[in-house]
Amino acid sequence: MTVLDHQALHASLQDPVLESIGFLNEIMSRHPDAVSFAPGAPHPDPYADLDPTRYLDRFVAHAAAEPGSTPARAARLLYEYGPARGIVGAVVADALRRDQGIDADPDTLVITVGAQEAMLLTLRALIASPNDLLAVTDPCFVGITSAASLLGAEVVPVPEDDRDGLDIDALAEACRTARRTGRRIRACYVAPDYANPSGSRMEADRRRRLLELAEREDFLVLEDNAYGFTAAPGTELPALKALDTARRVVHIGTFAKVCFPGARVGYVVADQSVRTAAGTVPLAAELARLKTAVTVNTSPMCQALVAGMLLEHGGSLAELSRTRSALYRRNLAHLLRALDRESAGGLPDGVEWNRPGGGFFVRMRLPVPADAALLEVCAAEYGVLWTPMAPFHPGGGGTHSLRLSCSYLDPDRIDEGARRLVAFLRARARARARPTTADATARGARR
Repeated sequence: MTVLDHQALHASLQDPVLESIGFLNEIMSRHPDAVSFAPGAPHPDPYADLDPTRYLDRFVAHAAAEPGSTPARAARLLYEYGPARGIVGAVVADALRRDQGIDADPDTLVITVGAQEAMLLTLRALIASPNDLLAVTDPCFVGITSAASLLGAEVVPVPEDDRDGLDIDALAEACRTARRTGRRIRACYVAPDYANPSGSRMEADRRRRLLELAEREDFLVLEDNAYGFTAAPGTELPALKALDTARRVVHIGTFAKVCFPGARVGYVVADQSVRTAAGTVPLAAELARLKTAVTVNTSPMCQALVAGMLLEHGGSLAELSRTRSALYRRNLAHLLRALDRESAGGLPDGVEWNRPGGGFFVRMRLPVPADAALLEVCAAEYGVLWTPMAPFHPGGGGTHSLRLSCSYLDPDRIDEGARRLVAFLRARARARARPTTADATARGARR
């Protein structure tokens, strides 16, 4: 039998982030009855009564109405490989223009297998040598750091604060430091609206300052827009791409949260110009070329289903996501109220959490390490799960923080989970305060 040495395989397979994801999946399977604040998954209710046939028919009718098309030709789109760039770019571009003020030509879009593929393709195109560095917020979504690890791209963590997002001055210093060593920040990844895992939101002035710095230091901004739709009406801020007059932003989105995750449909807007021997093409064309070597194309059936859902809602992402946005705001507010209520009798010193205005996540800080060992005890003895934050910190922090996701749960389970979690934290504090036998012996000896 052939046995391969793990050390001889690619170094990304030894990335501790991959181990942490596997551990979470394993502990969830061992505690199926626990209240789980671990997965950042969409709530199943909005797609419980999904009618795929209706949405597919809606897209086919739309495609058949295009000049030069016929019903037979439009239906065939669903069954063939199709172009690497995708078959629904025009529908998505129209929705982005209508709802977010992002004026993107369909030729500058690539429809991807989730946002994760968009990140992988973009990094593969931009990180061309060991001198090219990827700056990321710290903490950061593990999908982008995992993609960087897979590609051997070096990551430069840049801190963010709890309220206003990425520290622009720290990013400017990172650019200067890289330049002094003959390297450069090639791109900077940010999730400006209710980031995973921190829940932070980049305020308006920082968005403008980030774009100014990108122009001055000649890097691209990779904007992950997964959670912007959860903003309460009247509190929306413009996407970085909507402010992008110099085409510095590569905009990455997903339909996992506003449609359903099983479709695995995402997109990337890459309208930067690339000079080639044959002339100038959008960066999206180069990403599509890379895609042919990765997934060939995104399932046309899944693309059509998502586009049909959009068309059923007037081609508007805002209309499609309206009930989902309200559900997630309800869950977030419910979690914060439940934590406040359960902690009314007091909490151990050092336990605190942030209060994001949208998104899926709340970050909690503890006076003890929030690691796999603590999670194991919490799951086994109190039946509640959460996610340790350390894997989200490429800079090495987060050891005393955990992430609570409220997106997948119903209000009664959020209440029960908050009750169990606070009870666990109080019990751990009492256990730490209780003198051990060794402590008592030492005190007796001192007497």
